[in-house]
Amino acid sequence: MGHAVWSAQKFISDESSAVLLGDDIVRAERPGLKQLIDEYEKTEKSVIGVQTVPDGETNRYGIIDPLDQDGRLYRVNNFVEKPELGQQPSNLAIMGRYILNPEIMSFLGQHKIGAGNEIQLTDAIQMLNEKESVYAYDFKGRRYDVGEIMGFLKTMIEMSMEREDLKDELIDFMTELLNKEIVTR
Repeated sequence: MGHAVWSAQKFISDESSAVLLGDDIVRAERPGLKQLIDEYEKTEKSVIGVQTVPDGETNRYGIIDPLDQDGRLYRVNNFVEKPELGQQPSNLAIMGRYILNPEIMSFLGQHKIGAGNEIQLTDAIQMLNEKESVYAYDFKGRRYDVGEIMGFLKTMIEMSMEREDLKDELIDFMTELLNKEIVTR
C-alpha cells in the first residue's frame, strides 16, 4: 500500500491528503473521514483512523502504541505493522482512513521494504512520526471489512436486510438454501 500512496504524489503536490482504503466501509452519523479532518484542523498534524480490535486480531493490522490521550485523540509513540500476537503495544488498529501531511511522500519515496516484503504505509508513518507528531483518532462508527470473503458476505447481508426492497427476497433465498440438503452443518 505504501507504493500505491507514493504513486499518487504527482497529484498531491505539497498538500495534505486523505487516503481511504476501498475494502473498508465506515457507517457513522458523522462520516469517519470528516471526524479525521476535524482533528487534523485542530492539530495540523497527520491523523490516522483507529478502532479497537480483539487481542487475537491485532496481527492483521497496523497497531498504535499510544503516548498520551485526549478523549478519542491519541498522540502516538510508535506505529507497528502487523505485530505478532502477544507483541502488540495496544489493540488500537489502523482502520483504512488517513489524513497525511505531504512529508509522508519523502519517506515512502525511500521504498523501504517492510512486513510482508512490501513497502508499508505504516512504516512510513512511523518515520514521519519520528520527525513530527502523528496522531490517531478513535473514530465513531461501524467499520465493515469487505476485503475478506466472510466480511464481505456479512456486510452485504446486513445492509441488504436493512433495505425494504431486498429484505423479503433475501430471507426467502436464505431460507431456501438452509432447507436444501446441500447446506448442512
